Amino acid sequence: MLTILKIAALLLDVAFFIVLIHVIMSWLINFGVLNIHQPLVRSIWDGLTRLLEPIYGRIRQFLPNTGGLDLAPLIVFILIIIFRDILIPDLARALV
Repeated sequence: MLTILKIAALLLDVAFFIVLIHVIMSWLINFGVLNIHQPLVRSIWDGLTRLLEPIYGRIRQFLPNTGGLDLAPLIVFILIIIFRDILIPDLARALV
């Protein structure tokens, strides 16, 4: 069972970095540092957006309209941190 919890923690770490890369890329695109018309940037951006938009969409259903400020990635970060740093260690301690 501890192995399953370690795998879950690893997957949450990967998810954290995927969301982080998506957020940083969105900033770089909005500030004009990255050009969305370049094929490599476009393919990475489209892949990350297709991967994360179903998660963001469900979270946005519960959030109030904040105009241009998207709080969905922040909520995803908070949820990942709660699962990775609080719930998984507590489950591991309960199993030992």
